[in-house]
Amino acid sequence: MIRILLADDNMEIRHYFRSVLDHEPDFEVIGEAESGAECIRLARQLCPDIILMDIQMEDETAGITATRIIHQELPDCKIIILTIHSDDEMLFQAYSNGAMDFIVKTDSISKIVSSIEKVSQNQMQLRSDVASKIVNEFQRIQNEKASLLYTLNILTKMTNSEFEVLCCIYNGDSYKEVAKTRFVSEATIKSQVNSILKKFGMRRMKDVIHVLNQVDFSQIASMIQKH
Repeated sequence: MIRILLADDNMEIRHYFRSVLDHEPDFEVIGEAESGAECIRLARQLCPDIILMDIQMEDETAGITATRIIHQELPDCKIIILTIHSDDEMLFQAYSNGAMDFIVKTDSISKIVSSIEKVSQNQMQLRSDVASKIVNEFQRIQNEKASLLYTLNILTKMTNSEFEVLCCIYNGDSYKEVAKTRFVSEATIKSQVNSILKKFGMRRMKDVIHVLNQVDFSQIASMIQKH
Protein backbone atom coordinates (compact mmCIF):
# COMPACT_ATOMS: atom_id res chain seq x y z
CA MET A 1 0.00 0.00 0.00
CA ILE A 2 1.41 3.40 -1.06
CA ARG A 3 0.59 6.00 1.59
CA ILE A 4 0.02 9.44 0.07
CA LEU A 5 -0.17 12.96 1.52
CA LEU A 6 -1.88 15.66 -0.57
CA ALA A 7 -0.73 19.28 -0.29
CA ASP A 8 -2.69 21.96 -2.14
CA ASP A 9 -4.34 25.17 -0.95
CA ASN A 10 -7.36 24.50 -3.18
CA MET A 11 -9.81 22.20 -1.43
CA GLU A 12 -11.51 21.19 -4.69
CA ILE A 13 -8.21 20.06 -6.19
CA ARG A 14 -7.39 18.04 -3.07
CA HIS A 15 -10.80 16.40 -3.23
CA TYR A 16 -10.33 15.64 -6.94
CA PHE A 17 -7.00 13.91 -6.36
CA ARG A 18 -8.36 12.05 -3.34
CA SER A 19 -11.31 10.75 -5.41
CA VAL A 20 -8.92 9.62 -8.15
CA LEU A 21 -6.47 7.94 -5.81
CA ASP A 22 -9.12 6.32 -3.62
CA HIS A 23 -10.16 4.23 -6.62
CA GLU A 24 -6.69 2.68 -6.83
CA PRO A 25 -6.43 -0.48 -4.68
CA ASP A 26 -2.75 0.09 -3.87
CA PHE A 27 -3.08 3.76 -2.87
CA GLU A 28 -4.15 5.22 0.48
CA VAL A 29 -4.52 8.97 1.04
CA ILE A 30 -3.50 9.45 4.67
CA GLY A 31 -3.77 13.22 4.94
CA GLU A 32 -4.35 16.59 3.33
CA ALA A 33 -2.50 19.87 3.82
CA GLU A 34 -3.54 23.30 2.61
CA SER A 35 -0.15 24.99 3.08
CA GLY A 36 3.54 24.22 2.91
CA ALA A 37 3.89 24.63 6.65
CA GLU A 38 1.04 22.20 7.33
CA CYS A 39 2.52 19.73 4.86
CA ILE A 40 5.84 19.77 6.72
CA ARG A 41 4.04 19.16 10.04
CA LEU A 42 1.95 16.28 8.66
CA ALA A 43 4.93 14.73 6.89
CA ARG A 44 6.83 14.62 10.18
CA GLN A 45 3.80 13.14 11.91
CA LEU A 46 2.59 10.64 9.27
CA CYS A 47 5.79 9.75 7.35
CA PRO A 48 4.00 9.22 4.01
CA ASP A 49 5.57 7.31 1.12
CA ILE A 50 4.58 9.94 -1.43
CA ILE A 51 3.64 13.61 -1.20
CA LEU A 52 1.80 15.34 -4.02
CA MET A 53 3.02 18.90 -3.48
CA ASP A 54 1.54 22.04 -4.98
CA ILE A 55 4.13 24.77 -5.59
CA GLN A 56 2.07 27.88 -4.90
CA MET A 57 0.26 27.80 -1.58
CA GLU A 58 0.69 30.41 1.18
CA ASP A 59 3.27 32.00 -1.10
CA GLU A 60 4.54 31.43 -4.64
CA THR A 61 7.27 28.96 -3.68
CA ALA A 62 5.83 27.40 -0.51
CA GLY A 63 5.85 23.93 -2.07
CA ILE A 64 9.50 24.23 -3.04
CA THR A 65 10.46 25.33 0.47
CA ALA A 66 8.47 22.45 1.96
CA THR A 67 10.06 20.02 -0.52
CA ARG A 68 13.55 21.08 0.56
CA ILE A 69 12.81 20.72 4.27
CA ILE A 70 11.01 17.38 3.96
CA HIS A 71 13.67 15.97 1.65
CA GLN A 72 16.35 16.87 4.19
CA GLU A 73 14.46 15.50 7.21
CA LEU A 74 12.66 12.54 5.61
CA PRO A 75 14.77 11.37 2.65
CA ASP A 76 12.65 8.22 2.20
CA CYS A 77 9.57 10.35 1.57
CA LYS A 78 9.28 10.93 -2.18
CA ILE A 79 7.81 14.15 -3.52
CA ILE A 80 5.91 14.75 -6.75
CA ILE A 81 5.20 18.35 -7.66
CA LEU A 82 1.68 19.43 -8.59
CA THR A 83 1.60 22.34 -11.01
CA ILE A 84 -0.80 24.16 -13.29
CA HIS A 85 1.75 24.53 -16.06
CA SER A 86 5.32 23.29 -16.43
CA ASP A 87 7.30 26.46 -15.76
CA ASP A 88 11.00 25.86 -16.43
CA GLU A 89 12.38 27.86 -13.52
CA MET A 90 9.97 26.45 -10.95
CA LEU A 91 10.58 22.87 -12.06
CA PHE A 92 14.34 23.42 -11.94
CA GLN A 93 14.02 24.68 -8.36
CA ALA A 94 11.73 21.78 -7.42
CA TYR A 95 14.10 19.11 -8.77
CA SER A 96 17.07 20.90 -7.21
CA ASN A 97 15.36 20.67 -3.82
CA GLY A 98 14.52 16.97 -3.98
CA ALA A 99 11.37 16.49 -6.08
CA MET A 100 11.37 13.32 -8.22
CA ASP A 101 8.68 14.11 -10.77
CA PHE A 102 5.89 16.54 -11.55
CA ILE A 103 2.24 16.21 -12.44
CA VAL A 104 0.32 18.85 -14.35
CA LYS A 105 -3.04 19.06 -12.60
CA THR A 106 -4.88 18.41 -15.86
CA ASP A 107 -2.89 15.23 -16.63
CA SER A 108 -4.82 12.05 -17.34
CA ILE A 109 -5.58 9.70 -14.46
CA SER A 110 -3.35 7.02 -15.99
CA LYS A 111 -0.42 9.45 -16.08
CA ILE A 112 -0.98 10.46 -12.45
CA VAL A 113 -1.15 6.83 -11.32
CA SER A 114 1.90 5.89 -13.37
CA SER A 115 3.98 8.70 -11.88
CA ILE A 116 3.12 7.69 -8.32
CA GLU A 117 3.84 4.02 -8.95
CA LYS A 118 7.20 4.66 -10.60
CA VAL A 119 8.36 7.20 -8.03
CA SER A 120 7.37 4.90 -5.17
CA GLN A 121 9.55 2.16 -6.68
CA ASN A 122 12.46 4.50 -7.48
CA GLN A 123 11.97 3.63 -11.15
CA MET A 124 11.38 7.14 -12.38
CA GLN A 125 13.66 8.08 -15.22
CA LEU A 126 14.06 11.74 -16.11
CA ARG A 127 11.59 12.31 -18.93
CA SER A 128 12.98 13.99 -22.03
CA ASP A 129 10.75 17.04 -21.64
CA VAL A 130 11.86 17.47 -18.02
CA ALA A 131 15.51 16.98 -18.90
CA SER A 132 15.23 19.62 -21.58
CA LYS A 133 13.65 22.10 -19.18
CA ILE A 134 16.34 21.51 -16.56
CA VAL A 135 19.13 21.90 -19.11
CA ASN A 136 17.58 25.11 -20.43
CA GLU A 137 17.18 26.56 -16.95
CA PHE A 138 20.70 25.55 -15.94
CA GLN A 139 22.04 27.24 -19.08
CA ARG A 140 20.05 30.39 -18.30
CA ILE A 141 21.50 30.50 -14.79
CA GLN A 142 25.02 29.94 -16.10
CA ASN A 143 24.54 32.71 -18.66
CA GLU A 144 23.32 35.06 -15.94
CA LYS A 145 26.35 34.26 -13.81
CA ALA A 146 28.68 34.85 -16.75
CA SER A 147 26.93 38.12 -17.55
CA LEU A 148 27.20 39.25 -13.94
CA LEU A 149 30.92 38.46 -13.75
CA TYR A 150 31.46 40.25 -17.05
CA THR A 151 29.65 43.36 -15.80
CA LEU A 152 31.35 43.39 -12.41
CA ASN A 153 34.74 43.07 -14.08
CA ILE A 154 34.04 46.20 -16.14
CA LEU A 155 32.67 48.15 -13.18
CA THR A 156 35.86 47.52 -11.21
CA LYS A 157 37.83 49.20 -14.02
CA MET A 158 35.78 52.41 -13.86
CA THR A 159 36.73 55.53 -12.00
CA ASN A 160 34.35 56.72 -9.29
CA SER A 161 33.30 59.58 -11.55
CA GLU A 162 32.50 57.25 -14.46
CA PHE A 163 30.51 54.98 -12.20
CA GLU A 164 28.43 57.89 -10.89
CA VAL A 165 27.79 59.11 -14.44
CA LEU A 166 26.74 55.58 -15.44
CA CYS A 167 24.28 55.45 -12.52
CA CYS A 168 22.74 58.78 -13.56
CA ILE A 169 22.31 57.70 -17.17
CA TYR A 170 20.94 54.31 -16.10
CA ASN A 171 18.33 56.15 -14.03
CA GLY A 172 17.21 58.08 -17.13
CA ASP A 173 19.06 61.39 -16.81
CA SER A 174 20.15 63.17 -19.98
CA TYR A 175 23.75 64.24 -20.50
CA LYS A 176 22.68 67.82 -19.83
CA GLU A 177 21.00 66.83 -16.56
CA VAL A 178 24.03 64.80 -15.47
CA ALA A 179 26.34 67.74 -16.25
CA LYS A 180 24.18 70.08 -14.21
CA THR A 181 24.02 67.66 -11.27
CA ARG A 182 27.79 67.13 -11.28
CA PHE A 183 28.68 70.80 -11.92
CA VAL A 184 30.70 70.03 -15.04
CA SER A 185 30.30 70.72 -18.73
CA GLU A 186 28.26 68.51 -21.01
CA ALA A 187 31.44 67.89 -23.01
CA THR A 188 33.03 66.38 -19.89
CA ILE A 189 30.07 64.01 -19.48
CA LYS A 190 30.28 62.97 -23.14
CA SER A 191 33.99 62.26 -22.69
CA GLN A 192 33.26 60.06 -19.67
CA VAL A 193 30.48 58.31 -21.59
CA ASN A 194 32.94 57.53 -24.39
CA SER A 195 35.29 56.01 -21.81
CA ILE A 196 32.43 53.89 -20.41
CA LEU A 197 31.51 52.69 -23.91
CA LYS A 198 35.10 51.65 -24.61
CA LYS A 199 35.25 49.64 -21.40
CA PHE A 200 32.04 47.82 -22.34
CA GLY A 201 33.22 47.43 -25.94
CA MET A 202 29.98 48.99 -27.18
CA ARG A 203 28.99 51.93 -29.36
CA ARG A 204 25.73 53.01 -27.75
CA MET A 205 24.69 53.62 -24.16
CA LYS A 206 21.40 51.94 -25.05
CA ASP A 207 23.30 48.66 -25.41
CA VAL A 208 25.12 49.21 -22.12
CA ILE A 209 21.80 49.81 -20.36
CA HIS A 210 20.47 46.56 -21.85
CA VAL A 211 23.43 44.64 -20.37
CA LEU A 212 22.91 46.31 -16.99
CA ASN A 213 19.24 45.38 -17.00
CA GLN A 214 20.20 41.71 -17.35
CA VAL A 215 22.07 41.74 -14.02
CA ASP A 216 19.81 43.99 -11.90
CA PHE A 217 22.22 46.92 -11.94
CA SER A 218 20.08 48.93 -9.48
CA GLN A 219 20.80 46.41 -6.73
CA ILE A 220 24.49 46.19 -7.63
CA ALA A 221 24.84 49.98 -7.65
CA SER A 222 23.08 50.24 -4.30
CA MET A 223 25.48 47.74 -2.75
CA ILE A 224 28.55 49.47 -4.20
CA GLN A 225 27.39 52.92 -3.07
CA LYS A 226 26.79 51.65 0.48
CA HIS A 227 30.42 50.61 0.65
